[in-house]
Amino acid sequence: MRWLGEEPDESVWAKSRGLDQALPLYPLVRHLLDTAAMALCLWDRYLSESQRRVIAAGMGLEGEEERARALVGLCGGLHDLGKLSGFQFCDARGRDGLSGRLTGDVGKIGVERLPHDVAGMEALPAVLAALGLGGEDERDVVGRLAEVVGGHHGRFSSLEWGRLGGSAHSELLGGVSWARQRVVHAAAVCGALGDPRLPGEFKGSAGVLVTGLVILADWLVSQEHYLRGRQRSLGVSLEQHFAFSCRDAEGLLEEAGLACADLERRGFAEAYGIGGSPNALQQSVMEDFSSVVGRGAGAGIMLVTAAPGDGKTESALEAERVLSGRCGTRGFAFLLPTMATSDQMHERVAGVVARQGGRGAGLTLTHSMAWLSSAYADEELAVGFPVLVGDGEGQAGRGSRYQAEMRPRRWLRGAKRPLLAQYVVGTIDQALMAVLPARHNALRLLALSGKTFIVDEAHAYDPYMQVLLGRLLNWLGAYGVPVILLSATLPVSVSDRLIKEYLRGAGQALSELKMRSFRAPYPGWLYVDAVSSKCHEISEGSRKAQSAQRRMDLDVRVEPVGPEPGRERLAVIEGLLEPVVEDRGCVLVVCNTVPEAQSTYRHLKKRFFPRGVEDGELALLHARFPGDVREARTLEVTRGMGRGGPRPRRRIIVATQVVEQSLDLDADLVISDLAPLALLLQRAGRCWRHEGHWARLGRPVGERPAWAVRHGPRLVVLDPLAGTGSVPPQWGTVYAEFLLAETSALLAERAGEPVVIPDQVQELVEAVHGDRRDRFDWDRPPARSAAWAAHVGDALAQRGVADMVAIPRARSVTSLGSLHHLEGSEDEWELSTRLGADSVRVLCIYQQADTALTFDAEGRLPLPGPGPDGRMGIQDVRAVMKRTVPVRADWIDRSNETHQVPPDWADHPLLADLAVLRQPVHDGQPQPVVVGGKQIWLDDELGLVRR
Repeated sequence: MRWLGEEPDESVWAKSRGLDQALPLYPLVRHLLDTAAMALCLWDRYLSESQRRVIAAGMGLEGEEERARALVGLCGGLHDLGKLSGFQFCDARGRDGLSGRLTGDVGKIGVERLPHDVAGMEALPAVLAALGLGGEDERDVVGRLAEVVGGHHGRFSSLEWGRLGGSAHSELLGGVSWARQRVVHAAAVCGALGDPRLPGEFKGSAGVLVTGLVILADWLVSQEHYLRGRQRSLGVSLEQHFAFSCRDAEGLLEEAGLACADLERRGFAEAYGIGGSPNALQQSVMEDFSSVVGRGAGAGIMLVTAAPGDGKTESALEAERVLSGRCGTRGFAFLLPTMATSDQMHERVAGVVARQGGRGAGLTLTHSMAWLSSAYADEELAVGFPVLVGDGEGQAGRGSRYQAEMRPRRWLRGAKRPLLAQYVVGTIDQALMAVLPARHNALRLLALSGKTFIVDEAHAYDPYMQVLLGRLLNWLGAYGVPVILLSATLPVSVSDRLIKEYLRGAGQALSELKMRSFRAPYPGWLYVDAVSSKCHEISEGSRKAQSAQRRMDLDVRVEPVGPEPGRERLAVIEGLLEPVVEDRGCVLVVCNTVPEAQSTYRHLKKRFFPRGVEDGELALLHARFPGDVREARTLEVTRGMGRGGPRPRRRIIVATQVVEQSLDLDADLVISDLAPLALLLQRAGRCWRHEGHWARLGRPVGERPAWAVRHGPRLVVLDPLAGTGSVPPQWGTVYAEFLLAETSALLAERAGEPVVIPDQVQELVEAVHGDRRDRFDWDRPPARSAAWAAHVGDALAQRGVADMVAIPRARSVTSLGSLHHLEGSEDEWELSTRLGADSVRVLCIYQQADTALTFDAEGRLPLPGPGPDGRMGIQDVRAVMKRTVPVRADWIDRSNETHQVPPDWADHPLLADLAVLRQPVHDGQPQPVVVGGKQIWLDDELGLVRR
C-alpha cells in the first residue's frame, strides 16, 4: 500500500446502520477497498466482452483493457471519498469516535450542506493533483472521474471548476488534516491497484457505464450480512483486507445471481419445445443470417416482420444466439408493451433457457407488478426485497415448472435490480427509464448495454414512446449492442426513424442517413450493420417460401352500424353469431371500450342463454377485472383455443384490446369494432391463427364448424362511419379520428376484396399509417383535413414532449450532469414512459352493516392487518394487490378520506398508494358508490362498472 508518510485514519467511518454495535464502525478506507475489489470482479465476471471493449475504447485504451480495468477499480475505490466531510458528524457514535486531529481541525464543516457524493466530486481534482495525477492537460479526464464519483448515488451533478481551489472551498470539507486524509485514503486505493495512470480521454458514454458499475459494486459490498462479517476481521492489515475483499467478491456476485452462465445450445425443436421443423422465416435466420454475421458483420439492428403467429419470437431468439457470439454480449432483454404479455413471455423464455442448461442463469421478470407473478411466489420473496417484509408464501401449483426452476436469486428482486440479470423479460417501460432523467439511469444503461436487446410488438408504441425508444436505441448503438425489433404492422416511417437513431449512436453521420431509407421485406428480416450501415436481408426465395407457408385470404366484411332498425350494433353482432348458437364454433368479438364490452356481454347473455348457450361458452375479458380474476379468466378464455387444443365445441369471447397482442387464440370468426387498420390486422391475427401449423402437423381434437369452412377466415368490421358518418362519442379519444376515417375509406374502396396475408399487410399498413405527402388536400372535405391536422399535431406534440424530457443522445454528452437536466429530485415516480398514462389502482371492498371492512360482500373475508411485529405479511399484501383494478387517476380523488386506505396500511410503500372503493352492503346486497357524479361498483360478471 502507498502511505505518503501516514496511514489512513480508521476512525473515519463509512457504514454504521445495521452493524454490530459491540464492534467499531466500518472504516471508510476498508469500504473503499471493498468497492474497488468488487469493481474488478464485476469487470472480470459480470461485464460482457463488448462492455469491456466499449469502456476501454471510451478511455482511449483499445488493446489495453488491463489499464481500463484498473481505472474502473480506481473509480470504485474513490467513490465514497466525499465521506471525509460533514458526513462524519451525521451519526453520534461515529462522530464521538473520530480521532482528535480531525475533531480539532473541522474547518468550516457545516457552513454549506454538501451531500457526500457532491463533496467527493468537488474534492477529487485536488486529491488527484496531490497524488501527481491530473495535470492541466488531463483536466477533462479528471472532470469525468469527478462526475463518476459524484454520480454514485444515481444522480449526476455538473462539476463547476470555478468553485474549486482556494482554502475557502477546501475548508467546507474540513481543515488541512481532513484534506490530508482524503489524499491518504486515495493513495491506499491507488497502491492496492498498482498506481494506475490516468487515460488520455474519458468519453461521456463510457463514464455512464463506469458509474453504473460503481453503483453496482457499492450496493453489493454494502449488504448488511457482508459488512457484519467483515466487521469481525478489522484487525488485519489493509493489504490483507484487500486480498480478502478480492477473494470474497466472486461469492457475493454469485449469491446475488449476477454470475453469467453459458447455454448449451440445442436444436430448434428441443430448444423451443415445439414440434416440427422451423418455418421458412426461422430457417432463414438460422442459416442465411448466421452466414451474414459470420462473414464479418458485427453489431447492428435487425427488424423481423411477419404476420401474427408466424414465429417471430423464435426467430428473434435464434438471431440472438448468433449475435451474442459475434458481438460479445451475454444474455438478452426481451421487452413487450404490457404486463400481461410480459408475464406470458416470461413463461416461454424460462422454458427456452432451462431446456438449454441455463438453470444457473439469472432470469427476471420486470414490471411494476412483477412480484405478484408466480415467478416470485416462493418463501424467499420477502428477503432481499425491501418493500416487502414479513413471512413468506408458497404457491404450489402456480406457474410453469420452468418458471419455478428459473426463479431469480433474492438480490435481483430488489428495486431497480431486475434488469441486471443475464436474461430479462419485462415491459418496455423498464428499459425506457434508462433515457429519462431518473435516478440510477446509469445503472439501467449498464444493465442493458451487455445484452442483446429485443423489442416485441414494436408497432404498439405512440409517438412519445417512439422518441424514447429511439433515444435508447441511440445509446445502445453507441455501446455496440445488437438490437432486434419484432412487428407485424410497423410502418416504414417508424422503423426508419428507429434504425437511423441506432445508427447515429453507432457513429453514422446524420447527413448521410437523411439520404437513405431502410425498408424491410415483408415477411422477412432486415439487418443493418452498425459500423458500415450495410444492409442484409432475407433472400427472396425464403421470403416467398414464408409467404406461401402462411398465405391466407382473409375475407374482410364491413357491416355499417347505426341507429336504423336492424343496423344497431348489438343487433348486427347477434345476427353474426347466429350460426354459433345454432351449431357450434369459436368467435372473438373485440370492442373498443370496456363499457361497450360489458354491454355487449350482457346483451348476448340475455339473448343466448335461453337458447342453450351455457356458462363458459360466453366469456368476457378486459382490463378492469381484479388481477386474480383477470388471470383466471385469461386462462379460461384461452384454454382449448390455442395451438394444442382440444378445441371447445362452442365459445364466444367478448373482449377489448387486451387480445390484440400475444394471446394464443385461434377463432373461426373475428368480429371487431372499427379500429385503425394496423390494429384490425392484429385482431385478425387471431382468426384461423394456427391453420397452417395444423395443416402440416395435424389438427387437435375439434374441427372447425361447417359454416366457418364454407366462408374461410373472416374478419367482420362494425363500422359506425359507414353507418352514420361519425365516430361514436363514447369512444372518446381511444383512437385518432383521422386513422378511423382512413381505415373506413380504405375498406370501402376495397369493397369486400380479401386481404392476402402476409403479402398485402405492409401495403395496407402504409396506406393508412405511413407518411404520405397527399394527406392534406384543400379540395378534401374540411372535416377530413381537420382530422388529419389534429392527428399530426398530436403526434408532433408528443414527440416534442419526449425530446424535452429525454436525456441527450450518447455522442452529444459533454457533461454527465446533462443526464439529470430537469429540476427536482428525479425520482422515477415523477417521470413517465407513457404520456397521459396517469393511473391509480383501486381496491374494491365491502362495508358491512357493523362497519366492518371485508373483501367479500358476504362478510367472511376481513381485511388483513399488521402482525405482532407491526408489519404486513407478504401473503396479506399479495392478497390485497391481486384484488386491485387499474383505472384512470381522475376517476377517484384520493385526497378524499373515504377513498384512503385503512390506517394500518398507510405507511406501507405499496398499499398506501391505493384508492379504496367502499361499497356499502344493505340486506346482503352490495351497493354502488357515487364518485364524481358516476356510479362505480364491482360486479362479479362484468368487472368494475362505471356509469
